[in-house]
Amino acid sequence: MSRIEDFLREDIGEGDITSDALVGDRRGAAAIIARQECVVAGLEEASEAFTLLGLRVTPLAKDGERVRAGTAVLSVEGALRSILAGERVALNLLMRMSGIATATNDVLWACRERNPDVIVAATRKTTPGFRHFEKKAVMLGGGDPHRFGLDDAVLIKDNHLAVVGSITEAVARGRKVSFTKKVEVEVVSLDGAREAALAGADIILLDNMSPKDAAACRQAVKVISPGIIVEASGGITPSTAPEYAEAVDIISLGWLTHSVRAADLSMDITALKD
Repeated sequence: MSRIEDFLREDIGEGDITSDALVGDRRGAAAIIARQECVVAGLEEASEAFTLLGLRVTPLAKDGERVRAGTAVLSVEGALRSILAGERVALNLLMRMSGIATATNDVLWACRERNPDVIVAATRKTTPGFRHFEKKAVMLGGGDPHRFGLDDAVLIKDNHLAVVGSITEAVARGRKVSFTKKVEVEVVSLDGAREAALAGADIILLDNMSPKDAAACRQAVKVISPGIIVEASGGITPSTAPEYAEAVDIISLGWLTHSVRAADLSMDITALKD
């Protein structure tokens, strides 16, 4: 069973008692409308929800496309009871994912006005059970998903360092995992960044640093090893992200998935048939 089937089962339960009582066997059509300018994300998932209910679906936009307010992004035809049964699941997916994609795209271009090469990334601060969709929305907005899970890369954080005792030793152990896995180290100071670079880290994550301090760390580690990737994270918001654009290679924002607002989309019945 797909996740979309799970979502439908959760919402429909034993049946839509309102539509069963009021709508009967009538057929018709409906359209989902973007009520604000947004980057659309979730059309594939919304289409699957309606298709699983036996409906004919026609996407009117593409995932990752920025549309104007008032744009119809998807139409659906068939039994009205089925259209109404799928409405909330389809809209929840579209609204959440489009909100993330739009915010990601807005932040990305605000940062790239200052540095055309900077990467905007998400984090693992996602909704349990919904990570795949949130990360996909980030990518549709032009961002990088970062790690999908703990098995993607070696990311040595403060609590790991509290156990191991030193950055140098932690990197040495991390490099033994596999040559296919990058090793990233979270640091909070210039000295920590230098130690991580000298230890052979592939990526250095600057945690909760100011843009000025981040720039100083980047300059210091690039002298040691020009190929090191420098990432800034920790408390960064859409309004502060552009300040880091010239200081680091990657800006990661948990905000993109834990604090973003859903985009405004709704469904209207557009045709009734006997």
